[in-house]
Amino acid sequence: MLPRHGSGSASVAQSESDTNLTDRRRAWQARSLDAPTQRVLAEDARHFLHQSVSTPCLNAIAKAEGLYIQDVAGRRYMDFHGNNVHHIGYGHPRLKAAITKQMDDLPFAPRRYACEPAVLLAEKLAAIAPGNLSKVLFTTGGSDAVEVAVKVARAATGRFKTLSFWDAFHGAGFGAASLSGEALFRSGPAAPLLAGAQHVAPFGCYRCPYGHPVDGDGQPDLDRCHMACATMVDYVLSREGDVAAVIAEPARAVPYLPPPGYWRAVREACDRHGVLLIFDEIPTGLGKTGRMFACEHDGVVPDILVLGKGLGGGILPIAAVIARPELDVGGAYAFGHYTHEKNPVTARAALTTIEIIEEEGLVENAARVGAVALARLHDMKRRLPAIGDVRGRGLLLGIELVKSRTTKEPAFDLAEQVMYRALDRGLSFKTTMGNVLTLTPPLIVTEAEMHRALDILEEAIAG
Repeated sequence: MLPRHGSGSASVAQSESDTNLTDRRRAWQARSLDAPTQRVLAEDARHFLHQSVSTPCLNAIAKAEGLYIQDVAGRRYMDFHGNNVHHIGYGHPRLKAAITKQMDDLPFAPRRYACEPAVLLAEKLAAIAPGNLSKVLFTTGGSDAVEVAVKVARAATGRFKTLSFWDAFHGAGFGAASLSGEALFRSGPAAPLLAGAQHVAPFGCYRCPYGHPVDGDGQPDLDRCHMACATMVDYVLSREGDVAAVIAEPARAVPYLPPPGYWRAVREACDRHGVLLIFDEIPTGLGKTGRMFACEHDGVVPDILVLGKGLGGGILPIAAVIARPELDVGGAYAFGHYTHEKNPVTARAALTTIEIIEEEGLVENAARVGAVALARLHDMKRRLPAIGDVRGRGLLLGIELVKSRTTKEPAFDLAEQVMYRALDRGLSFKTTMGNVLTLTPPLIVTEAEMHRALDILEEAIAG
């Protein structure tokens, strides 16, 4: 049975998203959705297998364009969720034109054959990736790409274990779910999971015992904080044999940002113990944090980097593994062997998406608008006692709602209320860990649109 909290609502507090199993959701749908929408949702629920955070669905969408989604009833929502796929906005005309042309020129290529779009995409990824990451493999989804990365690490090291973090999310396949640290994806039919998947506690200064304020301006002791968390990784690597790789999100999508020096310390621990470092940038890469890759903020280059989500421009599914050339050691194996490994249409979509991000200055826009948003959120925190913490970087932003700033007890019920109040006002976002309002708008969002969204959010929190 799922844990229950607040006004009879059932939810999983540690989920990476709001669940669909709450009384409040059903009440909002009964109040807000018209008969045609209810019919679509009923048919959807009849045909699709049910699962948490998916079917039964929240609403029915008829249109997606730029920053906005529009439901069947014609209501528009600023989409500050988007599953982190809509970096360039929905339906970018340049991307649609490129996909159309590619379908006319070459719609498919069997994986045994090279094609120019796939080669050009590989070259582009090598050009923008940090360090000397330059050897690639494409898959159709992030979960598969994560598992390819682990296979490469196993082949290169001759080891089989992994070390990852509780509360992380790396995908839904058996291998990726084993690396993940969320109960929602690890329990029930997922168990038993992959052998050798070890976990440690993640960084997260707001609730870390070393993250409590220690001086007059209320700043946490970050030196103690990052050393405590990073030392834990080093300790496990020194005791646990046969670890092929540490796999982690360089910026947790909750969101939580690493304390200064954290990834440098983990990188050094990996090097000491002969362990590869894999960064999962599926939600954070391609500009979301105000740099092309989140790990660039910390000056740390992984051995393998994984991309997905926004790589397909919000239209087509594609993910990528980018590795150091020294890790090209598996020629006798089939790491992926995916039918669409070198699909020219998805490759063209990804290449065009990156070109749009670069040429329209969207990484810079994410940094600028994100800084404005973070300043506004700190101001909101000063005025709204329900906000316990605000954090983020670029357009990966989080507002943690609490019952008390002293106890930091999560305000699960309020977070759910705020989400539906915001939907009523035309803003869509998701909650994470039950009480964190997580905002991930596309990189095209303007300052004016950001302020409008935060106006809605402030009204929803204030009630």
